[in-house]
Amino acid sequence: MKFFTRLLIIVCVITASLVVLPAASADDTNHKTFVTFSAPFEVPGVGAQVLPAGTYVFKIMDSLTDRHIVQIFDKKQTHLFTTILAVPNFRSRTTEKTVITFKERAQGEPEAIRTWFYPGRQWGEEFVYPKAKALELAKVSNEPVFATPVEIASVEEMKTAPIEAVKPTGESVPVAEVIQTPPVEVAKLDAPKMPKTGSNMPLIACFGLLSLGAAGVMKKYSA
Repeated sequence: MKFFTRLLIIVCVITASLVVLPAASADDTNHKTFVTFSAPFEVPGVGAQVLPAGTYVFKIMDSLTDRHIVQIFDKKQTHLFTTILAVPNFRSRTTEKTVITFKERAQGEPEAIRTWFYPGRQWGEEFVYPKAKALELAKVSNEPVFATPVEIASVEEMKTAPIEAVKPTGESVPVAEVIQTPPVEVAKLDAPKMPKTGSNMPLIACFGLLSLGAAGVMKKYSA
C-alpha cells in the first residue's frame, strides 16, 4: 500500500512540474536581434524618429493578434525607441546573418528603414509608414511603399489599422497587389508565424489521466 501511495505522489509531482514549465523560450519566437548601424536612419511607428548610429535590439512583439509588430530598443533593452507595424515580406534565398534594407531618400537625408530579415528565414518584416511619408519615399524610390492612411498613436490602434500600398503616383492599392508571393511549397514550409501564448491544456489532461490511473491501481491492491 505504501509503495503505491509513493508512486502516486511521484507521478503527481512530475506531472505538475511539466505543467508549469514555459511552452517556449522567448528568443525562439520574438527573433531578438542586435543590429549595429554606421549612420543615422529613420524609423516609422509609434515613436517615429531618426535614430543615431549605434547598436539596437529588434524584437517581434507578442501582440496576440495576426498583426506583425516590431519593437526597437537600445542595446541594453532598457529604452523602447519605437513600435512599428509591419507586413510579411518574402525573399527567395536566406542568409546566415541579419539583413536590413532601406528605402532611397533624397540626398543628405537619413535612409528610411524598409525591411528586416532574421538569419535563416525566408519571411521577414517590411515596415509600414504613415501615408504622407510613404508617398514621399515611393516617389524617391519609384516603387510602392506600405502605408496606413490613419494616424496611429498606440499599439492597440496598430492591431486594427488598415494597411495599403502607395504608388509613386499617389494611387493606393491593396497590399496583395504589391507583396511578393512565394511558391506554394515554400509558403507551406516557411509561413510567417507570430508568437503565441503556449497552452498547458494537454499537460493538464495528462495529469488527470495519470491521477485516475494511479487511483485505480491503489483501489485494486487495497481491496
